Amino acid sequence: MAAGEPGGDCLRFPRSTSNTRRILCVFPAYTPSFGTFSHAYHLFGRVRAFMPPQGLLVLAAYMPAQWPVRFIDENIAPASAADFAWADAVLVSGMHVQAEQIRDIARRAKAAGKVVALGGPSVSGAPEMYPDCDYLHIGELGDATDRLIARLDETCSAPPVQVRFETADRLPLCDFPVPAYHLIRLDRYLLGSLQFSSGCPYRCEFCDIPALYGRQPRLKTPEQLTAELDAMLAQGRHPSFIYFVDDNFIGNKKATREMLPHLIEWQKKHGHPLRFGCEATLNLAKQTEVLSLMRSAEFQTVFVGIETPEVDALKHMRKDQNATLPILEAISTLNSYGLEVTSGIIIGLDTDSADTEARLKSFIDASNVPVLTINLLQALPKTPLWDRLKREGRVVADESGLESNVVFLRPYDEVVATWRRAIAHAYEPERLFRRFLHQIEATYANRLADGPVRGKLTWNNLSLAFVLAFNIAWRIGIFGDYRRWFWKAVLPALRRGQIDAALSIGIVSHHMIMFSREALRGEQNASFYSAQTRRSMSMEKPPRPAFENLRKLG
Repeated sequence: MAAGEPGGDCLRFPRSTSNTRRILCVFPAYTPSFGTFSHAYHLFGRVRAFMPPQGLLVLAAYMPAQWPVRFIDENIAPASAADFAWADAVLVSGMHVQAEQIRDIARRAKAAGKVVALGGPSVSGAPEMYPDCDYLHIGELGDATDRLIARLDETCSAPPVQVRFETADRLPLCDFPVPAYHLIRLDRYLLGSLQFSSGCPYRCEFCDIPALYGRQPRLKTPEQLTAELDAMLAQGRHPSFIYFVDDNFIGNKKATREMLPHLIEWQKKHGHPLRFGCEATLNLAKQTEVLSLMRSAEFQTVFVGIETPEVDALKHMRKDQNATLPILEAISTLNSYGLEVTSGIIIGLDTDSADTEARLKSFIDASNVPVLTINLLQALPKTPLWDRLKREGRVVADESGLESNVVFLRPYDEVVATWRRAIAHAYEPERLFRRFLHQIEATYANRLADGPVRGKLTWNNLSLAFVLAFNIAWRIGIFGDYRRWFWKAVLPALRRGQIDAALSIGIVSHHMIMFSREALRGEQNASFYSAQTRRSMSMEKPPRPAFENLRKLG
């Protein structure tokens, strides 16, 4: 199937080509993390991965029209020998956490005699990590992409030495093609993904977004977003929840405010078939007009990098935007607009003290945030944190056997023990379901009433809901060892008619409890960003995807 088959007016490589090349796009698997929800897949039956990789799908859509493209997401199934034999060239993209999987794909492709081109945030941040790839695409979609395509058109023989193409002139987001959704089965994913903007105006010390994608958010048009949603709906079987993968949904508050009415109108036109989530800074709580529009568009969750409840620590990491308003008050405001907060938390900061653990546990209980992705600090290339710790000699070159690449100021074993006790506290079933019980009244009751449901009453949604309800009731409500606490939260939701919320509680709680138990047994990493590969003997079979920033192309 050729890239961009539906929607022939989408932007492609702007020049003619002399040859036809078969392009194999391969997205590497992720190791499990709190944010992948891999334990929940078997509850759905057909789901095998978390979200579609937007960046590589955009690249697939950008390929010349006459070049056949095949797309493999190894979170669903590995590329086969037949796939490599079919291809003239193999294109790969990924994050630092996928580095070993990226190298493994390159090894397999090279063994099959194929030329390999690597792009994405990992190679853009640290090209020296990938000496064995033939072509490195550094930076975003743009003139480097055109030069790479022109080289592949000229020859698919491996160059004698590695060649680097670095983007100087980025393709504006408003010129991006619709991702090549027709190359994948959207119903294999737990969530759909959508990108409105790229970049973030803030300079958090640990974050590589400003260096990779800039501080001035670049935008798609509302028409692009609705065209992408139309392409998803065209499949018939697709996730009913779509996640905006923007670095910061309100990086440009004015643009977000102007886009949302278009999304609301699209929802009305199609009978409100979808619900949405996003990532944003905590100061979203100050944007009441935006929050009101998000509620009308059916945004239901927001991931917020709270990082720590300690104000001095926020200032030390340059996350002053979180210190401009009381954190608990901001969470309560977001809840009042129907937004359930998911929080990122970091342990191992230079400002951590003997009191940090107790403060974090108190915050978990007081905030009533159900899901907290609690990670050990990692230093990523192209961040101020990396530069500072490098100068101080505190970046670990070889992470073998370690949970982080940072030399902490506190004893390593003590930091890891703090992490273990924090997740044990957060995901003890009674505490977790108590927080969900709070959400039923404080958050779910503030969402749109069940008036606009025409778009939701599809055979796909109804059959999926039946499978979910049966599996949750059977596996968790009857055989789960935490079923007592599960029913204490779910029955009040059902009595209020919050059926979607009840299903969501079952899905999320099952993954978080199972994953935290594995982590406490030492079978899972203490950070999403850790490159350690562990084999969990108790994992269900579905493959493993990732939670954050899946669309970045490079």
